[in-house]
Amino acid sequence: MKILADMHTHTLASGHAYSTINELAQAAAQAGLQGLAITDHGPSLPGGPHRYHFNALRFVPQRIGGVRILRGVEANIMDHQGTLDLDQPLLEELDFVMAGFHEDCGICGQDIDRNTRTLLAVMENPRVKCISHPGNPVFPLRYEEIVMGALATSTALEINNSSLMSVSRKGSVGNCSEIARLCAQLGAPIMVGSDAHIAQGVGIFGDALKLIADAGVAEGQIINASWQRLLDFLQIEE
Repeated sequence: MKILADMHTHTLASGHAYSTINELAQAAAQAGLQGLAITDHGPSLPGGPHRYHFNALRFVPQRIGGVRILRGVEANIMDHQGTLDLDQPLLEELDFVMAGFHEDCGICGQDIDRNTRTLLAVMENPRVKCISHPGNPVFPLRYEEIVMGALATSTALEINNSSLMSVSRKGSVGNCSEIARLCAQLGAPIMVGSDAHIAQGVGIFGDALKLIADAGVAEGQIINASWQRLLDFLQIEE
């Protein structure tokens, strides 16, 4: 199985990442990727960019070095009603919206029932196409309910390679394995992302692909393992 687009990357604009869009695109081209999603954090994360950053993504070329650039965001979930930190009209302008729980953004994550209800509410937002790193142990979830919700709303659940390398969100491996197992069983969609915070991390998916294979996930469930499948899923044109 080959991943054709890295759907989770961060630039200098996130405030705690270390490469530019051009540097990420060059790394994507060198890795043989067809697409690259720029998913800087929403403005509520400390150090994150102002909302104007996302509006100004219209200035970014659709292709850099032969790589299709997808203008996106990793939006922060702000409350238990599923409110995100970018308004809906701005989300409508982006190619790709992923959303996830992050510390220091208004939610303290140990209530498993509230977290689960919140994420199910987020998945009802038609602009949210993917939930980022749902295996984060800081925000426990009822995984079967989440996978069933993902299937019902056609929302992909991310298998985040950085979470599996102990670079971020230590303690995620078992949770991610359970998510992948349930996705394989129920047929829910998965998105693979590097969560690169520097150009050298773009296109690094080895741990995620091994976990997916071990869980028995079918290739057809991996949204970004097919370029046409990805375009159709995001409802965007080449």
